[in-house]
Amino acid sequence: MPPLDPPHDLTVPLRALVAGLVDEVGEAEVLRRCVALLDGAPREEHLDVLPHLTGFAFPPDPRADGALLSRSTWADLWPRAWGARGILHAWTVRPVPDEEVAAAVVRGLGDPDWRPAEACLRVAVRHELSGAAGPATLLVGHPLARVRGQAVRCLGVVGDTEHVDVVVGLLDDADPSVRRIAAGVVARVARRLDRPDLERLLD
Repeated sequence: MPPLDPPHDLTVPLRALVAGLVDEVGEAEVLRRCVALLDGAPREEHLDVLPHLTGFAFPPDPRADGALLSRSTWADLWPRAWGARGILHAWTVRPVPDEEVAAAVVRGLGDPDWRPAEACLRVAVRHELSGAAGPATLLVGHPLARVRGQAVRCLGVVGDTEHVDVVVGLLDDADPSVRRIAAGVVARVARRLDRPDLERLLD
């Protein structure tokens, strides 16, 4: 595939930029590139798609401040996060169009940085990836409230009976936003698993 031109308008929302990229090269190609980035592929191999996945106008000089190749500005976690967010906006086909995409998202839940992991949680919720339940259970203990909130949302969608106690435990989270999310998830799990006893915990 020939190198892509940068987007004409970087001010539009990221989902619109990614949708434009999908229109140009196809969903399968965008997902292939995003999976590669999420899995840690060298950014040098995907420079042409990164403006479409970020909304940033990177200086063309690799030595310039903010340049895409500057790892002092953009540490290696960022291409992984951009890949995960690209999957979130590009993956529209249901059921799973390619098990490789689902597997990459589940792997991404174990990323050492919270940004790719949180984006992967959002993908797992949207596409109901059953393989995400185990890694999501680990992320409910994350120090960042936004990650804990996404993790409990994920368990509300893909968790099973063995995850109930984990979800219930978030009702006492230190952060009020996580407690609110957990309450909604407990109510959903109570209906989904036919556990009316759980709803009494919300009284």
